Amino acid sequence: MGDESNQEHQISLAAPFIFLIVAAFQSAYYCLDQLKKNGSDNEKENQLRGEIKHLLKEASLLSQPSTFAQASKLKRLAKVKEKELAKYQNLHRKDLVLYLRVILIGKYITYGMLVIWFWRVPVASISLQLVQPFGRLLSWKTGAIQDDNIVVGIIAWLIVSARVCRYVRRACSKLS
Repeated sequence: MGDESNQEHQISLAAPFIFLIVAAFQSAYYCLDQLKKNGSDNEKENQLRGEIKHLLKEASLLSQPSTFAQASKLKRLAKVKEKELAKYQNLHRKDLVLYLRVILIGKYITYGMLVIWFWRVPVASISLQLVQPFGRLLSWKTGAIQDDNIVVGIIAWLIVSARVCRYVRRACSKLS
């Protein structure tokens, strides 16, 4: 009786623990991906953008033939600043791509370890009536029915957790 109680306790802790791991990886990857897509607003980029804007505005004010050389010089200086900004953004993007790869590799290694750890062990237990047509699919490689409940395997739980996290993230981003 004690062994059965201990297994039920492990099942009850495994499901939320795995869900939190999946949610953490999904959130970290999504945040970095959004940062990569939208670009970052850091102080140096903003300063360079301001300098470029100022130089171009100043060059446009010098439209007289006598000030052509000054305007040309300011435009060249603005081009140099634009190149510096592009170089800085490219370097920043490379760092983000590296972080995204590290998170992705960490995610797959963690998922692999979870699959190995929980391969034939049930992760969660759900009423058979709730998952009637999909019961066997959810309990793949873990057993079958226990006390009118279907046990959920690790692969199915990882897939369901990832889908739920993705759904919640999309719902929250639509609200924002």
